[in-house]
Amino acid sequence: MTQILEKAAQARNTKLNKVENTKALKSPMDVYDKLDEIAAGGYEKLAAEDSAYFLKCFGLFDKGEDFMLRVRIPAGQLNYEQAVCIGEVAQKYGNDYIDLTTRMQVELRYLKIENIAKVLRELKTVGISTFQTGVDNPRNIVTDPLDGIAYDNVIPTKPIIDALQEVFGENPEWISVLPRKFNTGILGSLSNSCNIFGHDCCFVLAQKEGIFGFNVYLGARVGMQAQDANLFVTISEVPLFFKSLLSVFKTYGYRDNRNKNRLVYLLNDVGMDAFIQGVKSEAACDFTSAGATLVQSQSIALGSNKVLGRDGTFAYKLIVPSGIFSGSHMIDVAHAAKTFAQGELRLTYDQNVYIPSITKEALEGFESAPVVKHYAAYNNLYFSDMIACAGTATCSFGVIPNKPDAIEMAHFLSSEVAIPNASVRMNWSACPKGCGVHGIADIGFEGCIAKDAEGKKVDGVHIFVGGKITREAKEAHTLHKALPITEAKHHVKYLLQTYATHKLRGETYEMFDDRFLSRNYSFQALAFFTKINYVLHEKLGLDVTLELESEPKSSRREEYELFGFGLKLYKLLTGEKRFESVVELSPNMLKPTSIKRDTVSKLNPKVPLKLSEILYNMTHENKKERVAVFSELLVALKEIA
Repeated sequence: MTQILEKAAQARNTKLNKVENTKALKSPMDVYDKLDEIAAGGYEKLAAEDSAYFLKCFGLFDKGEDFMLRVRIPAGQLNYEQAVCIGEVAQKYGNDYIDLTTRMQVELRYLKIENIAKVLRELKTVGISTFQTGVDNPRNIVTDPLDGIAYDNVIPTKPIIDALQEVFGENPEWISVLPRKFNTGILGSLSNSCNIFGHDCCFVLAQKEGIFGFNVYLGARVGMQAQDANLFVTISEVPLFFKSLLSVFKTYGYRDNRNKNRLVYLLNDVGMDAFIQGVKSEAACDFTSAGATLVQSQSIALGSNKVLGRDGTFAYKLIVPSGIFSGSHMIDVAHAAKTFAQGELRLTYDQNVYIPSITKEALEGFESAPVVKHYAAYNNLYFSDMIACAGTATCSFGVIPNKPDAIEMAHFLSSEVAIPNASVRMNWSACPKGCGVHGIADIGFEGCIAKDAEGKKVDGVHIFVGGKITREAKEAHTLHKALPITEAKHHVKYLLQTYATHKLRGETYEMFDDRFLSRNYSFQALAFFTKINYVLHEKLGLDVTLELESEPKSSRREEYELFGFGLKLYKLLTGEKRFESVVELSPNMLKPTSIKRDTVSKLNPKVPLKLSEILYNMTHENKKERVAVFSELLVALKEIA
């Protein structure tokens, strides 16, 4: 089987990419050992290769005038001293700014070059590393933020993560040796609280023949979830498998095209079976086939800002909008955690913070702490499970501001569509790179440039719907492309109003989408549904709404959906039935009803001629004369001023 891997590597590695040539110039540790010298030399003496690559091996990203620093926090777990240290470093060197990220770690920004060595030393005093948080390295390992705490946690994974860190963490043999970055997640819980199927390597809670361990999934990237490797590993086998996996990727991974050298491309070329055989050979261990995957739900705490743990204490979820935090608040939260709990903080995949181990008696005092009260204002449906990556303010790839856009939309939806006992995951990415993991959201947003009604370029988004993280992972579908953000919020509003109207008790948006939206309607129909309501309400100011039925007869067939929507809109806008009766796509011709293109406008002067023509084309008595697809109608609706 290694012959297959060798052949694939030889075919793709005849010419190395520029980054590989840069990596050959020096050892990353030589650069690390000269950090004081680099800091003292300033930008004038900063080597191009150090700025472009080597400093990133230690989390330092040159932003032109200052540095961003990624801080590695295994499993997202911080003790009191570590949290305070991070806060103080942010205060002293980074404009008191902190970003919480989807890898359950933090990013410090605005660090001056003269302070970079000092910052890393101060973090080191409390056991915090920034090694291998960038470029071609094994990145921070994520897990359930309630690992070892929640009732649904079967296998505590922090000890396993510590063992994996022993394999590669700060080990020169594993710094900058992979062909590309390598993300890992390990989940020992029944609920998916860390996007467990969205990593290069995913250890997913499983059971086989009465033994609890992990099924392995491999090869996720933006726009693609991990593939089932049909492999089961026990707790004790995880480190061996992981080291062997990294070794195979290191040896046979592609080093030519940077855009096509993540693990998934090797898997696609050689096949999963051949790759796994290579890992087994490297490990000298015949790992067994997969057991039953046990992940069954979304986060156990969805819809609540606190959850009771198995030890009888509470874990409180501090909602941090878009992950925009500060050093001062990090210190304040650490102090509150030490005063009312045990001083521990747990960062989450959705850019929030848990404070665990709060007794029932101490809960009221904790919630009265000023910093907790400050963030309590965001304890609602639209903030609690929102993710937003860095936008134009701090990321050179960003197309839109993003974090402020996410916050503004959450405020808008909170005022427009308050839904009790509900949960919806809305994820924002500022560009196609997808760092905000918009592809697996209930409703996802990807930043782009759009055009407003006057044809001017404005900040916009592509809207995605239907992403899944429960039981299995599924990428979302595009609902609309290039909508101005000022318009996009209304499209989302109409989806959420439908959720509010038809949701069952305790039903998440993901469950609602499975039961109601995706089951009953095509994505094209849903796109028309939100667009026509936007036109009716926001464009024309009409007090009519096209609503979705719980049991439509169209069965997701586009021509039936299109005709049915047309009949409803005709009745809503004219007060009259288009036909006396219809059978499937055909009207009752015993009493034929013909209309002209301007009929609806004549019956209702508030309806512009273009919309009247659209309804004419949707409901023509001769089905061969009707418009065939929703995409034609969406283009036509754009012409309505």
